[in-house]
Amino acid sequence: TRGQRCGTPHSEPAAWSPACIWAGSRTAGSGRGAGEVGQPNSPSEPTLPQLGPHLPTRLQQQPWRLLYCTARDGFSLRTLYRRAGPPSSPALLLIRDTNAQAFGAFFATTIHMSNKFYGTGETFLFSFAPELKVFRWTGRNNFFMKGDVDLLMVGGGSGRFGLWLDRDLHHGGSYPCETFNNESLSSRGDFCVQDLEVWGLA
Repeated sequence: TRGQRCGTPHSEPAAWSPACIWAGSRTAGSGRGAGEVGQPNSPSEPTLPQLGPHLPTRLQQQPWRLLYCTARDGFSLRTLYRRAGPPSSPALLLIRDTNAQAFGAFFATTIHMSNKFYGTGETFLFSFAPELKVFRWTGRNNFFMKGDVDLLMVGGGSGRFGLWLDRDLHHGGSYPCETFNNESLSSRGDFCVQDLEVWGLA
């Protein structure tokens, strides 16, 4: 359903970085404190110590840069599409909701508008609850992602999306889907966005 009402999101641009997304989240046995997880080396090159090993091998040592963030660019799906990077460039979508839950998706291709599903089997969903969980392609369908002016959808099957976001990037939802056999990435299914970022290769 899409019935949850979300208030106006609020962010603190000076404090917003990948470290915020993973604050308080860590992989079991990592030994990292909340302030250390995902701490960027520089604003344009975040280190992703937990997600890194789950990325395709060719990307694990590549530098990444911030393409879009709600704190800087505002809450707009249209703006996200415009800033999402060149065609065929991989993208990392990072979300923090108003319940302080962190989750997102990796795409091997650029996020863009399309009238049909697109993407590859390298696409995956992930969440920190608080430990990292990665949900990979099951092979049951090819509903990797699809986007129009009103909705961005990731994963599908049986009428439910693994992750979706509305046109204002205020409201979204996450439910188990056949594409990734995922759990709900958010704690309540539907969620309100606190902060959102898209990262691409530098």
